[in-house]
Amino acid sequence: MKHLDISEAVKNADLRGHTAVVCGWVRTYRESAAVSFLELSDGSSFPRLQVVVDKSSLALDAECTKLGASVVVRGTLVAAYKGEGNELNAESVTLLGACPAEYPIQKKRTTLDYLRTIPHLRLRTNTFQAVFRVRSVAAQAVHRYFHERGFYYVNTPLITASDCEGAGEMFRVTTRPWNAAAKSEEEYYKNDFFGVKAGLSVSGQLEGEVAAMALGKIYTFGPSFRAENSNTTRHLAEFWHIEPEVAFAELPDVIELAEDLLKYLIKAVMAECPAELKFFDSFVEKGLLQKLANVANSEFAVLTYDDAIKELEKHNAGFRFPVHWGSDLQSEHEKYITETLFGRPVFVINYPKEIKSFYMKQNADGKTVAATDLLVPGIGEIIGGSEREADYAKLVAAMDERKMDKAAYKQYLDLRTFGSVPHGGFGLGFERFVMYVTGMENIRDVTLFPRSVKNIM
Repeated sequence: MKHLDISEAVKNADLRGHTAVVCGWVRTYRESAAVSFLELSDGSSFPRLQVVVDKSSLALDAECTKLGASVVVRGTLVAAYKGEGNELNAESVTLLGACPAEYPIQKKRTTLDYLRTIPHLRLRTNTFQAVFRVRSVAAQAVHRYFHERGFYYVNTPLITASDCEGAGEMFRVTTRPWNAAAKSEEEYYKNDFFGVKAGLSVSGQLEGEVAAMALGKIYTFGPSFRAENSNTTRHLAEFWHIEPEVAFAELPDVIELAEDLLKYLIKAVMAECPAELKFFDSFVEKGLLQKLANVANSEFAVLTYDDAIKELEKHNAGFRFPVHWGSDLQSEHEKYITETLFGRPVFVINYPKEIKSFYMKQNADGKTVAATDLLVPGIGEIIGGSEREADYAKLVAAMDERKMDKAAYKQYLDLRTFGSVPHGGFGLGFERFVMYVTGMENIRDVTLFPRSVKNIM
């Protein structure tokens, strides 16, 4: 039906005196002896539209006054009696969808833990409407950033026969029923849809490298899937991934691109979602606006893994997980580096090759790879990237060390024999970025229907 968004109805002073039709859900209802008041929300903005009903001229259906009911209202927009903006003097209020008294969105029990149990309704709350408006703006900014810089957007396959990370944490894709009588994995998959073992992609990187070897600068932005049995506030089984790949790029180029992208996205959200960020700053994370401003305007530091470990070892007594050379950094270490040592974002570079992926360029020291993780205050790692190994022999050696099936990576290896070039890229988990800019502490609260261990609601 033809109607006006509530964001427009509330804010546009030029509409005063004009007839308008609005639709929305009832958020509050109150009445006096002569007048009734409905507050409506349609998700388009924080401000709700107050609908004023003159009881002497219009009788409200009781169903239209219940919390959660949906209605369509026709009336005249006028300046709000109190505060700024407009309100609507109703001429008609028509019920679209009734809502029973047991509507789950009630103030007394709308904790985030509770709302996670009703993902189909939680978006009607202020918090989640704000989260998903920010998420939408950030997604648009991703595409805008790369388009303005000459990157091509490519769509990499979601079903693949190769494990990008080589960690075996893939969801299996099959049309075959379970067959315990199969003598081997090869026999089981021989008659499957693809004829070989297939799974959901953990990353579009390998295929992204293929595209970069022809188009120069590309990016992917789509879902990735990881069957990691991790039930933390930072892990999902299905998440969205931003992954640029750049030909003729070395590690410093990767670092420069990652810093520029992160700052651009933060500034875009700050510019386009001021009301949402003010809400998060007041009710979710105190100091959020200052944190984001500091990141957007600071010069990121660069720290070698060697130096990071040396510094962290001085404080091992205070860590739950003491560090040593060769150990991976935990969240407590990452936060110590960013918040205590530097007070700003930090690129940690040149990690031991044993704790990083097979495709990362091996440094001349034989011990480390040209990898980087971007650590930011408050959350730790937000971006992981590297220069990719362009040398065929070194890449094969890294795969052999991990006992990987090279046949599944034939096309990827071929790139190193037909005009190989230095190249690199990184991955930014989109949900982790949305967590960071909203202050939400659980990654399940920034995706529409979270997929995690034992959870597919």
